[in-house]
Amino acid sequence: MATEKTPANQREIQWRFWSIFAALCLLSLIASIDVSIVTTALPTITRAIGGELQYVWIANSYPLASTVPQPLYAQVSNIVGRRNPLLVAVSLFALGSGIAGGATNPGMLIAGRVVQGLGTGGIYVLSAIVISDLVPLRQRSQYVSIMFLMATVGGAVGPLVGGAFAERDWRWVFYMNVPASGVALVVIFFALKENSSGDSIRNVLARVDLLGNAILIPSAVAILLGAVLGGVVYPWSSYHIIVPLVLGALGWALFHVHQAFCKEPSVPPHLFRNRTTVSTYGMSFVAYMLTQVSSYFLPVYFMAVANASPIRAGVDCLIYSVVVPVSAVFAGGFVTYSGIYRPLFWSGFALQAVGYGLLSTLDGTYSQARSFGFEALAACGTGIVIPALSPAILSPLAESDVASANGVYSFLRSFAFVWGITIASVIFNGQFKTHGGQISDEAVRAKLVDGAAYTFASGGYISQLPQITSEQVMGVYAKALAAVWQASIAFSCLGFLLGLVVKHVPLRKTLETNEESGDSSATKQTEDV
Repeated sequence: MATEKTPANQREIQWRFWSIFAALCLLSLIASIDVSIVTTALPTITRAIGGELQYVWIANSYPLASTVPQPLYAQVSNIVGRRNPLLVAVSLFALGSGIAGGATNPGMLIAGRVVQGLGTGGIYVLSAIVISDLVPLRQRSQYVSIMFLMATVGGAVGPLVGGAFAERDWRWVFYMNVPASGVALVVIFFALKENSSGDSIRNVLARVDLLGNAILIPSAVAILLGAVLGGVVYPWSSYHIIVPLVLGALGWALFHVHQAFCKEPSVPPHLFRNRTTVSTYGMSFVAYMLTQVSSYFLPVYFMAVANASPIRAGVDCLIYSVVVPVSAVFAGGFVTYSGIYRPLFWSGFALQAVGYGLLSTLDGTYSQARSFGFEALAACGTGIVIPALSPAILSPLAESDVASANGVYSFLRSFAFVWGITIASVIFNGQFKTHGGQISDEAVRAKLVDGAAYTFASGGYISQLPQITSEQVMGVYAKALAAVWQASIAFSCLGFLLGLVVKHVPLRKTLETNEESGDSSATKQTEDV
């Protein structure tokens, strides 16, 4: 609860609160830029230092490393506080950026991306936890939606920034993170205050669920490796893919068994004992998975079917990148002022289903108005759902569960990013192979099947083909993309059904926090309401 403050103290607390929030927004921006920035810069980078054979590892080491440590970060922050783990995470991100920027060989670049990812995982989960510490649950969604806005902007501008740096000096793709991280470090160091636990390092290590994380981290890595390499490096039927997926699934099951008997688990089993939290975790996975499907396959439509250049396709996809965060800000405000979140799930997933259904009707006859309108509907549905997820997850839980619950939420979000690309790619490649017989030119057909169609969507390859062949290829692309959008309809309907299971729990208007800046003016205003 907020205590009485003098005007001077209120001004200091307000300054600290907004400084911390600005630093978290900056971190969300640069971390999200780094996810997508290499998509346009990577060919230049690999030509400069070699690494064509390590292309998959260079691209995927970052998301892999950022996903697996998130539950560990959450538990450690419960034991030692949020400030020091966040400082460590930002420092790792800056260090990894410096290593990657100075890379002289593929191994050094991959190592830098791994260190970057380990820092980003902490930034993701700890940013959500710090906001939860500083803002009451009723008001939290509007701040989360603003941070999501920054992350979406970062993901949208990343390829453009990467392309610009690639033309001049690719090393600044990574070096630019260092000064931005330095600013965030200084702000967090001076503005974020908390009461120290006073535990020794030995006591802290004794409380950390080391065995649980030793089971979870390699299990998650095995599953993610199978998802990333399947159909790209090895066929899905290969033992190289089946073995890690099976071992990872068994390890994940063993982890949850261990958590049931662990004295201080990193993922407490009671988080999954109420239908609202469990259902919302499921909706979170679906919602974030669909954002990746759209982000990766809308450009394919514009390049392969609408015959747009990569830059023009990026501009066309800005509709999605703009509508999602704008609708999220409005949805976050709705949750803050009404305290209601369930209708956002129903309306959001319904809009997604309609949008993806309309996208599935697009064929080789390109219409800018139709494609932009359908894209905007799906994006609006996504933006409506996302700000309501965190409040629904936390509403039935105690404040003491904030860190672990946010850790699971953040982990599932990153996990969904990988699986969104994987599931959609499997469907796309399979359907392209099924309909590939419609391409009369055997050489062209052989070049595009078996996973190569995604790569050849850009670069002007299709437009250089003879007209009849080009039309046939565009028709096959349209059919394969239609199957991706139809699968997205099914996942949207699953999200809608999960939303029906959610029970309304009133959102708390007050806050008890260990953070000294938790008694922010924003918090006090909410309490007064």
